[in-house]
Amino acid sequence: MSDSTSTEQVRYSYADGAARITLVDGDRGNPINAGQVEQLFDAVRRADRDGARVIVLAAEGRFFSVGGDLGAMAASDDMASFIDDLADGLHRVVSELIRSEAIVVSAVQGTAAGAGFPLACAADVVLAAESAKFSLAYTKVGLSPDGGSSMLVDSLGLHRTLRLALLGDLLTAAEAQAAGLVARVVPADELSGTVDAIVGQLLAGSATAQAAAKRLLRSHAAPAPELALRAETLSIRDLAGSADGREGVTAFLEKRAPRFNG
Repeated sequence: MSDSTSTEQVRYSYADGAARITLVDGDRGNPINAGQVEQLFDAVRRADRDGARVIVLAAEGRFFSVGGDLGAMAASDDMASFIDDLADGLHRVVSELIRSEAIVVSAVQGTAAGAGFPLACAADVVLAAESAKFSLAYTKVGLSPDGGSSMLVDSLGLHRTLRLALLGDLLTAAEAQAAGLVARVVPADELSGTVDAIVGQLLAGSATAQAAAKRLLRSHAAPAPELALRAETLSIRDLAGSADGREGVTAFLEKRAPRFNG
């Protein structure tokens, strides 16, 4: 049994125990905005209703996701409230993926920046093309990380995560694999086949054992992930209402260096 639906920014399909959720706004870099987040949440909930054992999170285009839609933020009447709502919505998606009994597999074919980085890493198994890169670009625009970024410390370690957050360094696919974050790094034209092989391996195993292993290990690493997510929402909301937050977003859109107050 299989079915498929297509929406503006997210496509969902299900077949033989595997749900596939694909970001399809590739021409714009799959930016994270209210519409995309709502569709992502609906897709994750649908995977649960379908009884999916595996959820694949992937994207079309050059980027996995460029992160938050800064243009939509800047156009809002109240950027702090806008980001508060957006972060809360995204965090519901991340919480559902973390709490799901299904094993979540992400396939990163290009850059995962800003909130796109922790979204990809909300998966239990992260697969990446050799050209993939990961970036926490928040402080460059006067904002603090959200989307579950603080939980990257559990995978990457404190100082590596601080380096990414404070200096804006890029993490290559090879570096992410060496750090233990990425399970497989393959040529871009082999990524789809690698996803299929991993999905097949998972589906051939015990669903109850896999779900129990996920639950035990995740509860040890982050006993209360929603608390971390809520703290991230409050932080980025406050910064979005600050002079530096407004200047950072405006400067990015105007393609100039920001002039922060310090």
